[in-house]
Amino acid sequence: MVRVVSESQLVEHIHLDADAVADVERGFAELDAGNATVPPIMMIPVPHLDAEVDIKSAYIKGLDYLAVKVASGFFKNPDRGLPSQSGQMLVIDAETGFLTAVLLDNGYLTQVRTGAAGAVAAKYLAPRNAQRAGVIGSGVQARFQMRALALVRDITEIRTFSLDSDEVRDTYVADMERELGIKVIKAGSVEEVVTESEVVVTTTPSRKPFLKAEWLHPGLHLTTMGSDAEGKQEVDAAVAGACDIVACDLKSQSFRLGELRSARAAGVITDASPVVELGSLVRGVHPGRTTDDQITMCDLTGVGVQDTMISIRAFAVAEEKSLGITIG
Repeated sequence: MVRVVSESQLVEHIHLDADAVADVERGFAELDAGNATVPPIMMIPVPHLDAEVDIKSAYIKGLDYLAVKVASGFFKNPDRGLPSQSGQMLVIDAETGFLTAVLLDNGYLTQVRTGAAGAVAAKYLAPRNAQRAGVIGSGVQARFQMRALALVRDITEIRTFSLDSDEVRDTYVADMERELGIKVIKAGSVEEVVTESEVVVTTTPSRKPFLKAEWLHPGLHLTTMGSDAEGKQEVDAAVAGACDIVACDLKSQSFRLGELRSARAAGVITDASPVVELGSLVRGVHPGRTTDDQITMCDLTGVGVQDTMISIRAFAVAEEKSLGITIG
C-alpha cells in the first residue's frame, strides 16, 4: 500500500518546531558519524523554459525509510498563472525498496527542513544571548528562518531588508510581528541589517554578492542559505576570510554550489581550510562558538539527510492520523 498525502494536510499537521529541528539535527549527526549515504544532487535542466528539476536523497543507516525528493523550478510558469516551484517527496522502505508514501508537499517540507537547518546552525554558532536578528529577503524562507531562529534564541527584534516592493516588505513586517510578537524593523540597507544585528540570515536567489566583509563585527553570526546552485552568490568572497569559524552543511556541496565556491575561487579559502560541517558541531567534535566576540558563518546548501528526516517525520504523522489516501 502507498499512502498519498496532500500539501494542505502536510501544512496542517507538520510544523517547524523543536521536534523538526531535533530530527534534522540528528540527520546531520548521522552524516558526520559516517552513517549516511548522500549521492550528489541530480539537476535536470530545461533551458528553453528557464527551468530545472532537482533530485536529492539520502539513506541513513538504521532508519526504516529513506526519501527521494523531486523538486521543480519552472520560472516561466507565472506567465501561465502557475506557481514557479513544485515538488514531492517519495518515501521508500529501506528494507525492501518499495514505495510507501508520496508526500505531495509542493516544496513545503523543504521549507520546514531548511528552516530547521538554520536553527541548528544558530544553536551552535550564534551568540548565546543574541537578541537582535537580521534577515535579507522577505519571501517564504525569510519567514521560516526567523521562526527557526526564535526556537533557539530569545530574539526580541528583527531587521529586514529586501528589494521587494514596499507592499511585500510591509506584509512581511506585519506578519512576523503578529506571529512572533516582537518588533520588526524595515532597514534601509543590507549594511544596516548587518551592523545592527547579532545574527543575520541571507535568503535570496541573488547572483551578485551584496554583503560586504567590512560590515562584519565581533559577535556576529551569519547564515547564508540562498546560494544553492552554480552562479548564485549573496556575500563577497572576502566574508569567509573574515570569520573566525566557517561552517557548512556538507563541504562537498558548499564548495560546489554555496558561498564557499566563490570564496575558494577567490583564493580566500582552500580545500584544506578548517571548514566545519554542522554534524561535527552537533556531535561535539568541534566546540562551535566559544567566545562572545567570535565572527561565525554557516553556509547552507540543503542536504539529502534533511529531506529523509523530515519525510520520515511527515510519514509517521500521516500514518498515525490516517492522512491522505492509500492505493495499491
